[in-house]
Amino acid sequence: MASRLFDFSHLSPDERMELAEQLWDSLPLESVGPDREQIDELRRRRGALASDQVLGRPWKEALQELHGPDV
Repeated sequence: MASRLFDFSHLSPDERMELAEQLWDSLPLESVGPDREQIDELRRRRGALASDQVLGRPWKEALQELHGPDV
């Protein structure tokens, strides 16, 4: 197992999450944003949604399809 560069064992879970958020927020957007393939897929999906007249269905109907009529 690789040795740790930093020891975070003294931090509480909330402090660790805060640190992780601060680290994430410090990254330049272009290094964490969607890549070209993801952007193309999002555009494809947005186009499909725009051309579809049905924007969804009731959540109970979707749950019944997944779990059966007893939901």
